[in-house]
Amino acid sequence: MTTTSTPSTTLRDVSGLDSRPARLSESTLIMIDFQNTYRSGVMALDGAEAALAAGARLLARARAAGTPVVHILHDGGEGSPYDIRAEIGRICDEVAPVAGEAVVVKRFPNSFHDTDLVKTLTELGVGAGDDLVLAGFMTHMCVTFTAEGAFNLGYRPTVVAEATATRSLAAPDGTVVSSAALKAGALTTITDLFGTVAPAVDALPA
Repeated sequence: MTTTSTPSTTLRDVSGLDSRPARLSESTLIMIDFQNTYRSGVMALDGAEAALAAGARLLARARAAGTPVVHILHDGGEGSPYDIRAEIGRICDEVAPVAGEAVVVKRFPNSFHDTDLVKTLTELGVGAGDDLVLAGFMTHMCVTFTAEGAFNLGYRPTVVAEATATRSLAAPDGTVVSSAALKAGALTTITDLFGTVAPAVDALPA
């Protein structure tokens, strides 16, 4: 098999889509699954604390800009690592919602599937063609599928890479895909079609 170091043209470019990152002050911030679930135990993520710190900076910047904020949390049921009735499943204190910020509960990786997220965004005056800034856990799972869901509904998602994290997993052939490789692959999937990726909080236009 022949490989090349020259990247292919993205589907976004083929489709003529804009790949400029969203301007935070003109967007809605979606904070995905920043739950204690991912800080320790069976679902602990590589780089979770650094991503959480970046998420806290992003949230503070959004609040200062008057950007609407929606918090998503995953409910896996009682006794699971995603039990939102227990400390393990609660949103981390560093990025906890404040009065006036919406909270949407989901049960699938796509935050739009079988939830009130579209209704919540509509009530905020956000519709198709508008910018969403996404951050959270896990990069390859709920962040990616929420970006895809947003794209399919006509929104313009931008993912802040440093405010996401994931974990190493076994590939089908038995090799280990490192968390860094999995994160890079997920973000590459997003930039191929579903949205734009800003590498860091400070890379977002004010």
